Amino acid sequence: MHFQIHNLTSESIACIHDKQRSEKPLVLPAQARRETDSALFGRSKLLLAPYDETGDLSTMNWGIDPETFVLHMSMALSASWQPLRVTENCPWRVYCSKVSSKLKRILIFPRRDLAKFLAEMPDEARLSSLTLPGTHDSMAFYGWPVSQCQSLSTPLKVQLESGIRVIDVRLAIVDGRLISYHGIYPQKTPFQDILTTIHSFFATSPKETIVMSIKQEDYAHTPAPEFSALVHKEIFDGPGGKEMWFFENRVPKLGEVRGKVVLLSRFGGNGDGWENGLEGLGIHPTTWPDSDKSGFTWNCKDTLVRTHDWYNIPSFLAIPEKVTLSTQVLLPPANNPPMPVLNVTYLSAASFPLAFPPTVALGFGWPKWGLGVEGVNSRVGKWLLDQLGGQVVEVDTLHEKGKPQVDGQLDEPRIRGWVFMDYYSEPEHAVVPLLVECNYRGRREGEEGW
Repeated sequence: MHFQIHNLTSESIACIHDKQRSEKPLVLPAQARRETDSALFGRSKLLLAPYDETGDLSTMNWGIDPETFVLHMSMALSASWQPLRVTENCPWRVYCSKVSSKLKRILIFPRRDLAKFLAEMPDEARLSSLTLPGTHDSMAFYGWPVSQCQSLSTPLKVQLESGIRVIDVRLAIVDGRLISYHGIYPQKTPFQDILTTIHSFFATSPKETIVMSIKQEDYAHTPAPEFSALVHKEIFDGPGGKEMWFFENRVPKLGEVRGKVVLLSRFGGNGDGWENGLEGLGIHPTTWPDSDKSGFTWNCKDTLVRTHDWYNIPSFLAIPEKVTLSTQVLLPPANNPPMPVLNVTYLSAASFPLAFPPTVALGFGWPKWGLGVEGVNSRVGKWLLDQLGGQVVEVDTLHEKGKPQVDGQLDEPRIRGWVFMDYYSEPEHAVVPLLVECNYRGRREGEEGW
């Protein structure tokens, strides 16, 4: 088996076989790729450690040094990719991705603080220039397999602490109160509990922001003005009050909305009952065609919003096409429009009877062992690894004696957008960290606050 090792951190890393500690380690330069062969990785564990370029490799004590981290190399036979197990205090996240039957990639990323990653972003960055992981039907924990879209083990508090920054809240009026709903199925959580959770999150993470899409689910029997009025009342009377919200109909800069919820209103009609009418209903889409396969665009002031929300796929056989369409929108548009662009994509899809939400998101069977169908989440994880692995710019440079030969430097991709997912924590809590990592790649120096 042939391997490429992509060190996507800003530091050099030394690595060696667990059973070859007396030999010279391999040095992985920062932001570069190294080639190696099967002999180096023929066993199950590697040892990784930060490497000081001025240091002496021969003095590294791999058996005792507390900065040595064990990388377990096991990977399921037919898996296209998976995160590799490391110790909990390891400063890196490590993934293995299959390129072909004879080639695999090992990708090493920094370990980001997912609960506070926006704190590291500049105030001048527009929310359209960030990749924000999100959940589709964020409060849909009941009604499996038809209505459930998130796991009971990932309540809203856990979602926010795991890096989710865009939430999709579907509501209906029950006994005079707003309750989370999905279709015809009640999801039990009162809107006030959602607001309380968010208010508590901001108390510990005041530099974060949350985009909340709100949509009416009981439109068949509740007049739209009545729903809109109750949303207004519960927001203004709820924890944090109106000061916790950004209601302007534009895409703000991050510095304007730290510690606030940015409203994305998929309700509200003509804005009656809201201060400033439609201009006080937050980001308010001018169009939202139902399950448009090709995607659609709309304008929010000076921002072009490219949206993919094809959810009514014919069956699980359409999963590959769904992944292609929903990820393409995260890449820069080919025509390079003369205005900021916000990409919005839904990885979720469902239809009866061969494409329920868990079937689409998670697949079924045992695809890692060659039996079953790989779901959207896993396929998107593979796509992200392929993109973040970067196109390699080959270099042919002479190195001083004793210095490692660098096979290539990596050209970073630009992946941006708000990404709504079902069962976001699957597989193995591995996709959200990759989406967060996109914010550190493909930055345009001198633009968007960088």
